[in-house]
Amino acid sequence: MTQRRTTRVLVTLLAGLALLWTSGQAVADDRAAAATTLTYDVSGAEEFVDAVHAGAAIWNETVVNVQLAPADAGESANIEIVADDGWPRALTTSLGNGIIWFGRQAVVEGYDTTRIASHELGHLLGLPDIKPGPCSSLMSGSTAGVGCTNPYPDAAETAAVENAFGGFLADRAPAVASR
Repeated sequence: MTQRRTTRVLVTLLAGLALLWTSGQAVADDRAAAATTLTYDVSGAEEFVDAVHAGAAIWNETVVNVQLAPADAGESANIEIVADDGWPRALTTSLGNGIIWFGRQAVVEGYDTTRIASHELGHLLGLPDIKPGPCSSLMSGSTAGVGCTNPYPDAAETAAVENAFGGFLADRAPAVASR
């Protein structure tokens, strides 16, 4: 192959790669802009309002295909947060919709409130409990122990949520909500 032809082939390949890269960026930007927004109502969260906002912020910085936003006063929300004296739990009525009971029992036992909020929001985003599990897994919940304060989902949990909400970057992972 002549040097001229080799140069032409390389220039063509580089131009093609540049085109693929920039079109991929445009697709990623379009998909991020088209994220599903779910609203949450903290009017019944009592002393856990700040923890719920912190848990939602963690999900918002971790995933792009779904974002959590506080509902305006009087607005119907996808997710209702209610403080009670039991153990924290979630009831998913459909993906992204349901009720979280922010139970004080876990807080009294010493569990981190932001981790609890992130974990329970994870259920409404389609994630099951992973028990037993390590502290690095948000959905390991209480099995990681009282000393675990990690409020962030791991890569598999993030991928499952991205996939559940139409993620093109996520590996396929099961997304089934449970308590």
